Amino acid sequence: MLFNKIAGAGLLVALVLVAISTIGNALVHPRDSDKGAAVVTAAATPEPAAAAKPAEPPVPIGTLLATADAAAGVKVFKKCKACHTVDKGGKNKIGPNLWEVVNSEAGKRAGFSYSKAMAAKGGTWTYDDLGAFLAKPKAYLPGTKMAFAGLKKVKDRAAVIAYLRSLSDSPAPLPQ
Repeated sequence: MLFNKIAGAGLLVALVLVAISTIGNALVHPRDSDKGAAVVTAAATPEPAAAAKPAEPPVPIGTLLATADAAAGVKVFKKCKACHTVDKGGKNKIGPNLWEVVNSEAGKRAGFSYSKAMAAKGGTWTYDDLGAFLAKPKAYLPGTKMAFAGLKKVKDRAAVIAYLRSLSDSPAPLPQ
């Protein structure tokens, strides 16, 4: 009698698993989309030329820096503090210390191991370079180790750059 109970329980478990699998496949599994499917296409309707707005040229970051608020940049920079320090002589974290980063050599900080892409970049961190990098680091410099998605608002980028500019014994001059 005990054997019959154990065998019945095993069959019941198998039956429940098969039922769950069948129902799951019916709900999730893709079906043949070729049979009975109608192809829907939308006709592209051109907008009238008068209604189309010309694309506004991007505002150079240098123009925005003249009115950027470094105090607002301190607040926005809180997103960066998990990976960067800004103290004079401060230690590197996941990212390099950013003291005097404006107009410094790109990919050249003592004691920090940069990605190959950043080390090969060369040049200096100009205001425009910082603005483009902070907008979308991976798009500006493919291969960078910086995992930050970027700052979407140009006003936030300008504020952070104004703050980074202030992190120096002799801040870099603003662009003309």
